[in-house]
Amino acid sequence: MADAPASPEPDVKDWTWVIHEPCPQCGFDARRVEHDDVPVLTRSYTTTIAERLSAPGAATREQPTVWSTLESGCHVRDVCTIFARRLELMLTQDDPEFTNWDQDVTALEQRYWEQQPAQVAAELRAAADAIAAAFAGVHGDRWQRPGRRSNGSVFTIDTFARYFLHDLAHHRWDVTGIRV
Repeated sequence: MADAPASPEPDVKDWTWVIHEPCPQCGFDARRVEHDDVPVLTRSYTTTIAERLSAPGAATREQPTVWSTLESGCHVRDVCTIFARRLELMLTQDDPEFTNWDQDVTALEQRYWEQQPAQVAAELRAAADAIAAAFAGVHGDRWQRPGRRSNGSVFTIDTFARYFLHDLAHHRWDVTGIRV
């Protein structure tokens, strides 16, 4: 087993502002997203990342403290899985509070840098398809069902979807340089 690479700076920013304003880095503008766009954009952004996992050097970091394409792919796979669970909570419970998730701890515990790119690509596609299908099943006033993080950030399924899509778009930009 390889030693853990240098850890990126922990991301402690509150990114919820991307629900209401465009991201200056990746160009994603959540205000332009329609409900019917959510499954399509989920699959589009994740497909690009999954395809990049087959490129030579996908497991190599270009900078010591910036995730490789492989590590980003693992993260996006896990984002899709965790957000699918949270979406299910929002659809089945009244105003659920989400358990904390530390992406940096997960990356270390799951040894993202040692995972197999082809397997990660397949798992990413499956996780993206599952959450895309779940969002496709949300209709009418169910888009306004609430949920919240333990830090007090409150979402509706609508704002939760926009926040989720930014994460995917931003990581697509991280691995491709392609702005939305």
